[in-house]
Amino acid sequence: MSRVNLAEYRLKKAKKILIEAEDSIKQNHFAMSINRSYYVMFTSARALLALKELDSSKHSGVISLFNQHIVKAELFPTEFSKFLREAQGMREDADYGDFVKITQEDAKNQIDHAQKFLEEAEKTLLKMMQGAKE
Repeated sequence: MSRVNLAEYRLKKAKKILIEAEDSIKQNHFAMSINRSYYVMFTSARALLALKELDSSKHSGVISLFNQHIVKAELFPTEFSKFLREAQGMREDADYGDFVKITQEDAKNQIDHAQKFLEEAEKTLLKMMQGAKE
């Protein structure tokens, strides 16, 4: 499988996960929606890293590689990259924290961030693929 195929596959997967996040919020499963919103961004970041043949077995490693090779290279806007780090912390709280209250507003904000992150990842993927052809 080529790195382009892998990147495109991961972006398609991220789109499916976004639907899961939206479905979860409709069912008032706000913590699950937070989880799925994070994975939209995480999977999108891995899609972009695939073009550079980079990956990590740890979430922190993926985020670090993404910041180092995609954000610092000015391929992806810093303001959207911050969504990923924030979503990671929120997802960890929602999944593992005790007495954590996730509101509908929290979930909606994360879905909004996930949508923006995914849209930007799609644009970035196209730019990166165009740059590789030149």
